[in-house]
Amino acid sequence: MRIVIVEDHQMFREVIHKMCVNDFGHQVVGEAGDGATALRVILGEQPDLLLLDLQLPDMDGFTIIETVRKILPKLRIIAITSAQGDYTLYRVERAEIDGFVDKNANSLESLRGAIEMVGRGKRYLAPSFLQAKAKRLANPGSFDKVLSERERVVLGLIGQSCSDDEIAKRLKITAKTSATFRQRIMRKLDMHSTPKLMRFAIENGFTQVTAPRDGGPAFS
Repeated sequence: MRIVIVEDHQMFREVIHKMCVNDFGHQVVGEAGDGATALRVILGEQPDLLLLDLQLPDMDGFTIIETVRKILPKLRIIAITSAQGDYTLYRVERAEIDGFVDKNANSLESLRGAIEMVGRGKRYLAPSFLQAKAKRLANPGSFDKVLSERERVVLGLIGQSCSDDEIAKRLKITAKTSATFRQRIMRKLDMHSTPKLMRFAIENGFTQVTAPRDGGPAFS
């Protein structure tokens, strides 16, 4: 396969490169350590497989997935990340990627196995992903059952320490509406202080959600 590796840690990127070439005889046609370079390399090389770190210094990995999927629908993608928040894993599930490797719990042997499985047209999901999914499905109060997509975006901004006025400006709503969102989220998650809400947002990966900047579309 022709492979592109997107990973911001150079040492890990080099290890993956050697494994792809030496263990499997694949061709690494491009590498990147940031999102902007990644998009340019992926769209330019149009590889068979993308090995993608979801945590990049300038861009959410899910933004890369969404962008390249529109142009390269047959591109196989293996996500590699140390982020284990429930919402991060939920987004992995919705992205319908071909593989997920957990940097915290999986070894290079797991990544080797993932590449081999995906190369054969199968799917690889780390045990931590499957366990988190089962736990979320069994929980009637999990965020995906009680929060709307709009509320998840607001929760992400709360996790970034944004005030109601800042959230209102980002999402083109009134500060009163922003405050209403905050109270509604607290009630649904049964959390009764902003610090608890912020901690929940950070620990579960909501702060990585991309929200509109000034001049972006209105949040209605």
